[in-house]
Amino acid sequence: MPEQNPNRKRPSMTLAAGVIVVALIIVGGFYLFKNFTSTPTPETPPVTQMPPVDEPLTYASSTMKISLTYPKDFTLNASYTNTSVNPNKPILGVKLTIPLTMATGTNLSQDSGISVEQLPRAKACTGDIYLAANVKPQKITDGTVTYSVATSSDAGAGNLYEEAVFALDGSSPCTAVRYFIHSTQIANYPPGTVTAYDRTALFAAFDKIRRSLVVTP
Repeated sequence: MPEQNPNRKRPSMTLAAGVIVVALIIVGGFYLFKNFTSTPTPETPPVTQMPPVDEPLTYASSTMKISLTYPKDFTLNASYTNTSVNPNKPILGVKLTIPLTMATGTNLSQDSGISVEQLPRAKACTGDIYLAANVKPQKITDGTVTYSVATSSDAGAGNLYEEAVFALDGSSPCTAVRYFIHSTQIANYPPGTVTAYDRTALFAAFDKIRRSLVVTP
């Protein structure tokens, strides 16, 4: 009889090993195919936080019977008096001074602002009675409101002063809105150190406050 090789694998064992190898290849290929063909789960986009709206503040006076809105960065002085016309007869009111950021680096002075003032004993509510200068008022209409407007300007020691008064036509007590603009001569500064203030932006801010004014009869 021929001598048998003890290292020779039996056919049944070889077949079983081959089946296991094929099965592993099939399973591995299935998972590989699934990973390449499956649709990835979309990532949830990050939620964008909207910045808070810069809502204006509201001021109301039961004494003056007025209300208005103004930007948060303006400074309110509810005990304001104007003595420019007659120091012995102060005009009472409320003033909103511009923020420091509006004046920094420019020739605009930080005491500039807008005020609401009243003259209860005025016989005729016109803009000129709120100014020391001898000026003539003129009527203008802004939207549905008619104003008696008077303006004046002055200068001294490198300073410029401008005022515009919008008296509400027919109001009682006579109520007016004053724009007070104090600026300085740019020529008095070293070149390039100061820029001219944004006059358009300043008047736009003042106009918005003026238009928000409500007077209760």
